[in-house]
Amino acid sequence: MSKRKKTSYPGVFYREARRIGGKGLEKVYYIVFKKKGKVIEEKVGRQYVDDLTPAKVARIRSERIEGKRLSRKEFKEQTDARKKAEANRWTIDRIWNEYRAQKHDSKGLRTDTGRYDLYLKPRFGDKEPHELILLDMDRLRINLLKKKKPQTVKHILALLKRIINFGVQKNLCARLPFSIELPKVNNLKTEDLTSDELRRLLKAIESDPNIQVANFMKMALFTGMRRGELLKLQWNHIDFEKGFIHIVDPKCGVNQKIPLNETAKGILESHPRTDSPFIFPGKNGKQRVTVTKAANRIKKKAGLPDDFRSLHGLRHVYASMLASSGEVDMYTLQKLLTHKSPQMTQRYAHLRDEALTRAAGTADDIFKRMAGNKEDMKKEYKPNEPII
Repeated sequence: MSKRKKTSYPGVFYREARRIGGKGLEKVYYIVFKKKGKVIEEKVGRQYVDDLTPAKVARIRSERIEGKRLSRKEFKEQTDARKKAEANRWTIDRIWNEYRAQKHDSKGLRTDTGRYDLYLKPRFGDKEPHELILLDMDRLRINLLKKKKPQTVKHILALLKRIINFGVQKNLCARLPFSIELPKVNNLKTEDLTSDELRRLLKAIESDPNIQVANFMKMALFTGMRRGELLKLQWNHIDFEKGFIHIVDPKCGVNQKIPLNETAKGILESHPRTDSPFIFPGKNGKQRVTVTKAANRIKKKAGLPDDFRSLHGLRHVYASMLASSGEVDMYTLQKLLTHKSPQMTQRYAHLRDEALTRAAGTADDIFKRMAGNKEDMKKEYKPNEPII
């Protein structure tokens, strides 16, 4: 680099150096000024790279003297400090990205991503959890309830809770000083079928040409398994010898096993096998993603109510039949349905109560008949004959 040369502007100098990104030379500008009695010399920038002229550099010098502009060194230090602070700043958006990275790709995660991008990111994405206040949650809940169903709003707020709880578990943020209130949802729909509807459904299933979907629906009805669990079900998940079905990576997150009853065992033993590991394989032997279209066709053929869900409704029918039998207690039913908590199984409790009431009524009838027999015997009583 050449020796420092003056310009027509006081305190503005330059040196010539090889041009960056081009041929020839370019000017590298410097300024010299006094601050608090100390002479300061600073590099301002390059002629072409930074698009500088002596006049521009002179204005920069004035701003530095007046304290309106940072030096290149101070600006770099400030930028580095800001980047460092940003790196230590765990915003909702950053925690969400980490949360998502640690989850397997699934329909549920894709649904959560849509909810996050639409409803949470615009409001809270650039905030840290400790910056949230209760009023933020109230406003979000109230505004969403004006346009969305309570169940949808509950899913959105529950997602925000999961994201923050994940951050707390990973020591990325502190707990909220308040609870996120979820809207109350009364959608515990318990579907059931009459004996006639059930007979029509079984007949429609048997007559359907698609044996994969037919057996899929039978398994849902006779085991109470969820649609997603049946879609994932593989042959190596079935223990024919010990009589168990292993439910891998279920909705509740913990692997489960349920008994393989004789009806379900018969279905699987006669079910056609392919080279796929899946019992109900999809295209090219990969995991099937849906059976809804064919299941709805069977539902329509059976003449079932329009609001009966062709797949999840079968799980309800299974649970309702067991509960109404009066022979299965709620704890056992909870385990068969792989519910996390007994509260989820309580929707069927009234069916068991009805069964117990019927049983008590049966006992009442027996006692009444016994009492009636004694009255008859009294009418025919003869002296010296004991009444039993």
